[in-house]
Amino acid sequence: MKACLPLTARHSIYSAMSEIKNIRDDSERPLLRKPPWIRAKAPVSKEFAETRRMMRELNLNTVCEEAACPNIGECWEKKHATVMILGDTCTRACAFCNIKTGAPGGVIDPLEPEHVATACGAMGLEHIVITSVDRDDLDDGGAMQFVRVIEALRKAAPDTTIEILTPDFRNKPGALEIVIDAKPDVFNHNLETVPRLYPTIRPGARYFHSLRLLDKVKDRDPTIFTKSGIMVGLGEEKGEVHQVMDDMRSSDIDFLTIGQYLQPTRRHVAVDRYVHPDEFAAYEKMARGKGFLMVSATPLTRSSYHAGEDFAKLRAARAAKQASETK
Repeated sequence: MKACLPLTARHSIYSAMSEIKNIRDDSERPLLRKPPWIRAKAPVSKEFAETRRMMRELNLNTVCEEAACPNIGECWEKKHATVMILGDTCTRACAFCNIKTGAPGGVIDPLEPEHVATACGAMGLEHIVITSVDRDDLDDGGAMQFVRVIEALRKAAPDTTIEILTPDFRNKPGALEIVIDAKPDVFNHNLETVPRLYPTIRPGARYFHSLRLLDKVKDRDPTIFTKSGIMVGLGEEKGEVHQVMDDMRSSDIDFLTIGQYLQPTRRHVAVDRYVHPDEFAAYEKMARGKGFLMVSATPLTRSSYHAGEDFAKLRAARAAKQASETK
């Protein structure tokens, strides 16, 4: 029998597709020429090929490939890959994202947690990042699969720290709480852009729901580091970016990432402008002044770029802050 999506999930897909139709119809708009500071290493190394082969053998997806990350050559050469669980098909249709959109039909790979743990061991990771597609077709939005993956990693690689980058679990009561209680070291959920641009850039999501999600993580378990990121170059204004920083700090978010939006294909929303590195440096200075423990703001910054090194810095920053507060 052919599996059917629940009405709410189908509505999420179709409404998202219709809301971004006008953006994707703008395929005749001339592409902006990339500036000299947008440079990425070509994926040609032996280590890159080995990482790719391992992912294929374990039937694992990575956001590195699916989202066409510009840093894939550098990261995979170091055998750092961000595993994307819950399949390769998303039930949302964000205007910036290159991941396939469709109806997964409730399918989950039961061997996925074990395969993720195997890949972690094979790569010798001290820090691993796990993300996923949105799964509005599942009653829990895929939350229990995150829990299973975390448990498998804790069993197979107890010394590896775990960072998760989750969907918003919108309209999935209780889903967020079971993921928090699995105690990842870092809980990341990206706001992606400023609130004004949500209707066109992220139509299936709600800005304040995403913000509140991160607030709930801290309320339930203050020991977990929280992290969120946005893209720039989508038409936002500097004042709006500063306001997002304030909103994040009001939710006690520890780590902020800001990177340049890069248009994956002509079907996706066009780049409004390429933000100069000096502007990224100014954003970083502003964010540190607002109290973030860790900030990464460069044109090629992505959520999991240098995640292991940044986690070490994040932990050191918290320890230094706590030490200063006890004096």
